[in-house]
Amino acid sequence: MNSLRLSQTVLARKTTLTSQFIRRASTLPHTIKPSRDEIAAGRLGSRNLEAAVKSLHIDGLVVVSDVIQHEALDDLNAKMVEDARTLQARGKDGPFNYNVGNIQQDAPPVRKYFDKSIFMNPIASQITTNVLGPKPKWTFCSGNSALPPVPGAEPQRQPVHADADFAHPDHPFALVVNVPLIDFTPENGSTEVWLGTHTGDLSGLKVQEGLHGDRASGRIMEHVLENRRQTRGPSQPDIKKGSIVIRDLRLWHAGMPNKTQDIRVMLAMIHFAPWYRNPMKLELSDTIRPVVEGQDMLEVPTDWVSEAEATQRYLNRGFGNSYDFNQTP
Repeated sequence: MNSLRLSQTVLARKTTLTSQFIRRASTLPHTIKPSRDEIAAGRLGSRNLEAAVKSLHIDGLVVVSDVIQHEALDDLNAKMVEDARTLQARGKDGPFNYNVGNIQQDAPPVRKYFDKSIFMNPIASQITTNVLGPKPKWTFCSGNSALPPVPGAEPQRQPVHADADFAHPDHPFALVVNVPLIDFTPENGSTEVWLGTHTGDLSGLKVQEGLHGDRASGRIMEHVLENRRQTRGPSQPDIKKGSIVIRDLRLWHAGMPNKTQDIRVMLAMIHFAPWYRNPMKLELSDTIRPVVEGQDMLEVPTDWVSEAEATQRYLNRGFGNSYDFNQTP
């Protein structure tokens, strides 16, 4: 009897500790603040690198602050805000994702706006290499813009979804490098993230609605959302300008309404594992070619076109689920 009571007491304590851990699990992502020496070298030291890799494995997301100069972001933001207004004017014929207040938008793929610290940030590449393996493949470059509210219209949010709307590996295979061009806040539509939803029973088609190719595929089932909310709910983190956000492609997230009058642009570059068999390529102006071919951190499959062709086509590409991130058999 005493042994039984002792076992029950130990079990109760373990259950209490587990519950306390779940309650304490932060809904906010871990932010790494590199030292001046790390920023100057373009490489994290072993401790910060370990923290980044750990956060990606456990949470599916990590933020690294102060690694991009604001001047380069300002130049690109001015151009992309101008382009966003062009796309917004297309209304329901535009490249919107789930609702017209949230559009997919490519950056101009020409040398004038191609700052290496933004598109090929060495610290971002260092982190993705340490998770995915040597020379990840960079084959997707686009962006997501949250538009100011339309007078008289109810602000809309995206459904919670995963970008990997297919049967995918259980281990890391793709990381999204997000770059905010301005400070992100809940007011201007910082992305809602659900940390820790990239693995196990929370990941894959079994928790999703819609089929690949549907405009709204990848949506997480409502009852699954409510169950997860009880243990570790979502957050809308503040992300400072100059930061990079690295996210596992499988992680649940949602674009949120922008309640301000300023367009909020976020870039998205996807690095795939070197073994991952996805045939996508970038389309870039040949003016960028010396920059891309002058580095050895990433493999960059590219269709090179003239600057005139690149300028003419970059606002008329596919968007949303027209891209297939699956790998070939």
